[in-house]
Amino acid sequence: MIRLVHKAQKGNDKAFLKLFQKYEEDIYRMAYVYVKNESDALDVVQEVAYRSFKKINTLKNPEYFKTWLIRIAITCSLDLMRKNKKVVHLKPEYQDKIGLEEEDVPLSITLQELLEQLNEHERSIVLLKFYEGYSFKEIAELVDMPLGSVKSVLYRALAKLRKEFKEADFYE
Repeated sequence: MIRLVHKAQKGNDKAFLKLFQKYEEDIYRMAYVYVKNESDALDVVQEVAYRSFKKINTLKNPEYFKTWLIRIAITCSLDLMRKNKKVVHLKPEYQDKIGLEEEDVPLSITLQELLEQLNEHERSIVLLKFYEGYSFKEIAELVDMPLGSVKSVLYRALAKLRKEFKEADFYE
């Protein structure tokens, strides 16, 4: 794989394509967790392909190619979320309830809603640790933070999630 990265860095389009396709599903999964819909996740994958192709020569350690792509995916996802923040999306299951004031919209809490209570750093670290299975060391490299800070942010985020869960009356 390291040879393929070196070839891609020297301008070999086929080598880059082969490398990118190897991690395309991982990039899509990470993007989907952030943007929460297929269309936007696919847009993020396309943007990651573009940015990584243009900047492949800036990758210093070829053995961290996947980590580098995931980091670009997180950045692209966050960029898209900031861009779309002003748009309010209505959950499809509630569209038919609009205008029917006599009916209550069911209140429920989901993992996604809990994660939305976290700031971007906390959410990223929780997702990388528990959704993607990265080690603390790998997460520290991905988010460019010291190892101790990553652990602190994770434990603070987990405490926030426990508190939110408790307040929602689901936790004993």
